[in-house]
Amino acid sequence: MPMRWVILFVLFFARTVMAIQFQSVAALSPFIMDNLAITLTEIGILIGLYSGPGIIVAVAGGAVASWFGDKRTVTASLVLMVVGAAIFVTTTTLAWAVAGRIISAVGGLVLNVVMTKMVIDWFAGRNVSTALAIFISSWPVGIALGLLILPPLAVSADLPTAWIALTMLTVAALLLFAFVYKVPPGAAPDTARISFSSLPWTPLAFAAVLWSLYNCAFAMIFSFGHLVLVERGMPVISASSAISTYIVAGAISVPVGGWLADRTGQPDRIILISLVGGMLVFPAVLYLPNSFLLTALVLGGLLAGLAPGPVVSMPGLILAPEMRAFGTGVFYSIYYVLMMIAPALAGTLADHVGDVSVAFFLGAGMMLLAIFAHWAFRQTASPLQVTAP
Repeated sequence: MPMRWVILFVLFFARTVMAIQFQSVAALSPFIMDNLAITLTEIGILIGLYSGPGIIVAVAGGAVASWFGDKRTVTASLVLMVVGAAIFVTTTTLAWAVAGRIISAVGGLVLNVVMTKMVIDWFAGRNVSTALAIFISSWPVGIALGLLILPPLAVSADLPTAWIALTMLTVAALLLFAFVYKVPPGAAPDTARISFSSLPWTPLAFAAVLWSLYNCAFAMIFSFGHLVLVERGMPVISASSAISTYIVAGAISVPVGGWLADRTGQPDRIILISLVGGMLVFPAVLYLPNSFLLTALVLGGLLAGLAPGPVVSMPGLILAPEMRAFGTGVFYSIYYVLMMIAPALAGTLADHVGDVSVAFFLGAGMMLLAIFAHWAFRQTASPLQVTAP
């Protein structure tokens, strides 16, 4: 097996563990509430702490990787994730839980940025959309595994046992990365200087806005979709199942979209098809008869899931190798800003109007704006000539 695919497996495993760690608080929330004597509000705070620092940490992580090297930065990030997980094993206070969550979050957020750059480095010019699509798929895989593994451990043993299992998984990711990962041939020096003037700010911003709007629109489905279906008269359990089907369909099609982009050499066409399909699912769910809803959600999920691989590969087209770490940090910082604003905006509008379906109109508008962001990226970008490592 070529080394780059071995590297992809190592990165996929590490990011899967990150997703399990992210999901751990939600998955174990009943046990955490009993152990720490806290409320759902405080559980929500603990969950949000894993993403909240991303606005600052993403840029900082990219800068640190540019100065100290990708492997050292990711190794340090995994160490932070281990420390954060270990704190939960013995904690009996909310303060220590918050500290552990923040430490884990800093490590996980930096890992997400730098590992994305690592995938681009290893696959630039050769199957990069496929590789990034597989890498991105680690997130839903980790979320699902967190729900499948952690609660049964807490039930069959106790809460500390579940935390120990998570800590051991994180240690395994650290050791696997430390001993297997290698810098790709021809990579930029670890001490590359950051040149702010040479960063392609305009196309990078459009690429980040595209990725952000796509994810924000997707979030409208899994955040508010079940409420929309309930308002249409669907039973709560059936509504939740229908939205889960959409998410599963999207997750399945993510690697397919990356493969199609690489195989056809038409990533722009794949992105456009995906965004249009993702946009049309919103009015379809609002206005189609109930008998067609499940079909519309499955088809919409399959189409929407095609975009992530080719979209996340876009920064690699415009960033010089020595600027990829910092540029990817900027890319994700913009993403975290918009992802923090969008759900709150949708909820506020729904409360103001008194109709949750406004979130779906907002989602459709976001997909439409994402199409314009993609067009603007292509108008402002000057693609670099990249070769496979």
